[in-house]
Amino acid sequence: MPNLYADFQLGPMHCTHIDLRSALGTTLSRLPVVLRLLAENHLRQTGADGLADLQAALAIWCEGGETAFELTFRPNRLLMHDTTCTPALADIAGLKDALAEAGGDPAGLFPTLPVEVSVDHSLSVDRYAAREALAVNASAEIRRNGERYAFMKWASLSMQNLRVNPPGTGIMHTINLEQLATVLARPEGGSLVHPDMLLGTDSHTPMINGIGVLGWGVGGLEAESVMFGQSVSLAMPEIVGVRLTGHLRPGVLSTDLALTVTHQLRKLGVAGSFVEFFGPGVGTLSADDRAVIANMAPEYGATTGYFPVDLRTIDYLRRTARPDALLAQIPPVYQAMGLWYDPEAHPRYDREITLDLGAIHPSLSGPRRPQDLHRADQSRAAVEAVIGRSLSRDTRTQEGVPDGAVGIAAITSCTNTSDPRLLITAGLLARKARQAGLHPQPWVKTSLAPGSPSAADYLARAGLQDDLGAMGFDIVGFGCTTCIGNSGPLPPEIDNALAEGRAVVAVLSGNRNFPGRVHPSLDLGFLASPPLVIAYALKGVVTEGILTTTLGTGPEGQPVTLADLWPSDAEIDAALNAAIEPRDVPEAFARASANEAWAGLDAPRSNRFPWDPASRYLRRPKFASLAEASRLGVYEAAPLLVLGDDMTTDHISPAGRIDAASEAGRWLIERGADAKDLNVYAAYRGNWEVMLRGLFTNRLARNHLSEGLAPGFTQVDGQTEPLPLHRASDLYRDAGTPVVILAGALYGMGSSRDWAAKGVALLGARALIARSFERIHRTNLIGMGVLPIRITDDFVPAEAGLTPADRIRVSLPDEALEIRAPLTLILRRADGSETPIAAMADVETRQEIETLRHGGILPSILRARL
Repeated sequence: MPNLYADFQLGPMHCTHIDLRSALGTTLSRLPVVLRLLAENHLRQTGADGLADLQAALAIWCEGGETAFELTFRPNRLLMHDTTCTPALADIAGLKDALAEAGGDPAGLFPTLPVEVSVDHSLSVDRYAAREALAVNASAEIRRNGERYAFMKWASLSMQNLRVNPPGTGIMHTINLEQLATVLARPEGGSLVHPDMLLGTDSHTPMINGIGVLGWGVGGLEAESVMFGQSVSLAMPEIVGVRLTGHLRPGVLSTDLALTVTHQLRKLGVAGSFVEFFGPGVGTLSADDRAVIANMAPEYGATTGYFPVDLRTIDYLRRTARPDALLAQIPPVYQAMGLWYDPEAHPRYDREITLDLGAIHPSLSGPRRPQDLHRADQSRAAVEAVIGRSLSRDTRTQEGVPDGAVGIAAITSCTNTSDPRLLITAGLLARKARQAGLHPQPWVKTSLAPGSPSAADYLARAGLQDDLGAMGFDIVGFGCTTCIGNSGPLPPEIDNALAEGRAVVAVLSGNRNFPGRVHPSLDLGFLASPPLVIAYALKGVVTEGILTTTLGTGPEGQPVTLADLWPSDAEIDAALNAAIEPRDVPEAFARASANEAWAGLDAPRSNRFPWDPASRYLRRPKFASLAEASRLGVYEAAPLLVLGDDMTTDHISPAGRIDAASEAGRWLIERGADAKDLNVYAAYRGNWEVMLRGLFTNRLARNHLSEGLAPGFTQVDGQTEPLPLHRASDLYRDAGTPVVILAGALYGMGSSRDWAAKGVALLGARALIARSFERIHRTNLIGMGVLPIRITDDFVPAEAGLTPADRIRVSLPDEALEIRAPLTLILRRADGSETPIAAMADVETRQEIETLRHGGILPSILRARL
């Protein structure tokens, strides 16, 4: 057997590492760095036994050939946030119960690798534009979510390897960048060193790719299997290279570049691909710039947006107070392994594009999709193109709110607030606006929610907190807030303007702007850099010329434009140098971790969780059971839903505010909830009753099965009135009629939301038939035992005139399921006519086949434990 390891001396420390140069020979230099990292991980998991097959597969790949080879990958840690960990922890609690009831030992069920949980997705913007906003919102967060947070504390107390970082410590991806990532990992007590690699239950996990750490987002179900010892099996991925040239011009920010990359790569089509950046332009970008671009990987559809490790990585680690010994160890080890970035190298890629950084201009994206790029001064035209009419220039409404008003202006999200340069630029613009006597328009809901508590320190040191506050951008908390849909109530005058039929727009420095994402009442939203967010708050209305329009009147009566307010690069650099202190990061995190309200939560200490039947937040899950069986087979199914293109996970399973008149709202009110404060769907992901009733209730989730169906309703064969989906599902189940769901292209875009798959499984769907799937959602469906079937001919479900009386015949028993197995669906109309539909099982690995045969990941885990 060949020796895969090489010895290495790091000062007084002796270590070993996988010797990629020896193992892969001349092939190594032809491989993208992401593929080198995947090869290193594969060899660490499989040992010398896996070398020959890996060598053969990589040789085929280098020649542009196809291979059925599957890479084995295991992360050294997992990340979760509170709204993905809650359903996962509920699953684990349910598994413990099922194990105990079947005679197993529930105490032995705990993660086998470190799991870090952030509490960042539940903070809502109730108070804003006030100094006390931070404290008021933090108090409301604990009040609303105390029961769920106590459940998370129970999990951390009852299971090894699970740590919960309390509210106020920041957004998970910022915590990962600033606190957790080591770039070079060394298991405690061992001599083996290896690249830091991870998985996260959030689609924006690739943000860590900005500092050269390989990581990507997975569904919570896949994460649960990894928690309990299963490796991830990867089909040989497509690697797309993005060659960067030139450098960004003054006034152009990393946000503008990230939005441009998103537009270009969506146009290219990189769904599921591993994207890697290379070329001379890479060296001109800071690690912060790179992290902003990497963060948007799910928006451009990729698994990763990877930047290799170089001196910019070391600079970032130094700025965030990482140990000097670590900084000294990374370069020699990465160089020895062939993983250090070489700006002169040009590896082979499956596909490649070039992007000139000098051609990037101030931009925004929207108003409904993050990939729809516009110049910053084209917002009015973009809105008019979507709503199909001209915006009125008459501002005479009850409160003076104009058509095309900016209802929300939010500096938010991990994407942009993790980059100090972006916040400093926004603060300097706010200072100049304050000096000019400008104010945001009174109808705009303004907020600032940085990803890290250290932002408060460096903004204060730069003297910019008061300036931001004067523009309405007081810090409202440290969390995702508006970007995740926790924007809180709209100002009453905005609600009235919407009722009058006026167009209202959100402008945020986030990563998603799908209709209803930012707020259930808002269909229009633009993604923009933090300083542009402030500019739109000052103007208060979308306008063709935000770059040249008058934003207000100065003290001498002179018109003030954005050019008058925008700071120079020299001003930004000077403010950054004065503001940044490395010690801020660990000190601010330590202060935030000492959260008294969190510490005061009383949590059970039992090995099994004591479910409360009266709880509105937590219910023992129905699917953590040995009773779950394969949904494969030969059957004739009724269509439960027929959906169109671009059906996002927000449309499938919303995260935002619950309407008191909705099915979920009524269920909660009947059980004692306050109709005026029902919290958000994301808070109830530990309660299948609420989540089931929220499915497909987004008002743009149109069901084409019948005319005029309200969101969340369907028509059942033989019933005269439409029914809520959960009731329709019960009728079909009682009648012994299988059901399927049909959809268009890009089904499951957006967040890695388990409930978008769990809900479909609870509705009884045996298959999800779509024209194409987004990567994470496809794996989530498989994790729930639901077969994703991709249509491969020109059949478009939403245009086929399907009715409740039609049936879809699926023929794919357990033994016939293979990777990408072709199959022919038969559409049998009510009149007896039949139409064949060409399709394939959208299954990529043997592991996925086994998961489907078990009926999902949870029963698979149970059977393995028993």
